[in-house]
Amino acid sequence: MGRALALAAGVRTSTSPNPWVGCVVEPGGFGGATAPPGGPHAEVAALAAAGSAAEGATAYVTLEPCAHHGRTPPCVDALVAAGVARVVVGIEDPDPLVSGRGIAALRAAGVEVVVGMRAGEVADQLAPYVKHRRTGRPWVVLKLAITLDGRTSAPDWSSRWITGPEARADVHRLRAESDAIVVGAGTVRRDDPALTVRSEPARASRPLRVVLGHIPPGARVQPALELSGDPAAVLDRLGSKGVLQVLVEGGSTVAGAFHRQGLVDRYVLYVAPVLLGGDDGRPVMAGDGAPTLADAWRGRIVSVRQLGEDVRLEVAPSSPA
Repeated sequence: MGRALALAAGVRTSTSPNPWVGCVVEPGGFGGATAPPGGPHAEVAALAAAGSAAEGATAYVTLEPCAHHGRTPPCVDALVAAGVARVVVGIEDPDPLVSGRGIAALRAAGVEVVVGMRAGEVADQLAPYVKHRRTGRPWVVLKLAITLDGRTSAPDWSSRWITGPEARADVHRLRAESDAIVVGAGTVRRDDPALTVRSEPARASRPLRVVLGHIPPGARVQPALELSGDPAAVLDRLGSKGVLQVLVEGGSTVAGAFHRQGLVDRYVLYVAPVLLGGDDGRPVMAGDGAPTLADAWRGRIVSVRQLGEDVRLEVAPSSPA
């Protein structure tokens, strides 16, 4: 299952809106991972690699095999036809089209099924997919680049570059993993970002660029989707378009709105060894904050990594968004 997780991680940027899944057939260590939409699923790829060695073997797969016809035939049928004797599943698929049906179909065909191996790791890896299938909304990552004194830009709005090249490369990795990137119209007017993905493997389709508000003529972010209204409604709209993960990049008004409504699943902060040294720099989030420390938002630190001279903090809400 560890190798299946690694195979799934290797296709993280290419499979959406399908889940990124890994499969390994043992003995023999024949592996496969989900192809871009329309291509074979992980089980079919692993079975193709195994050939006749799949008969009587065990297939380890991170997500429950599908039992319905979509763009491709059911993976359950392929496993049964190959003569696999045992299937070890990380987690059950929350998609209503699957949701236990794949496991039931395998057992009905006489295949032994074990569910729950390394389930926590698999659930973490597939968190955006799981949330989307359960709620209809995408997983929301809020990215912030800040100084040591908690500012996102100087008083004149200048913010390039707070962080170094290693942190900026990591942001491009986040973009590559996301189906949509969201910014406010004010950020587009001030910074004219392109919001492209560089230095990462190509996606089957580039992330959808979303601007909250009116896009000025000639902006580099084009082509982009203009949306307005409540952030929750924006997420509903994007979820209906099959968006599994949204990266919210700013600015401070947008960040504050998503945060205060409890819509953020992960906060990724890049902290640079920079001090503006005053109280007139731009804050991380605009708007009213907690009136007292007792009302302050508290989360848990998921990971801490040094990237060049900067530090990357990943923080989760104490309770899921």
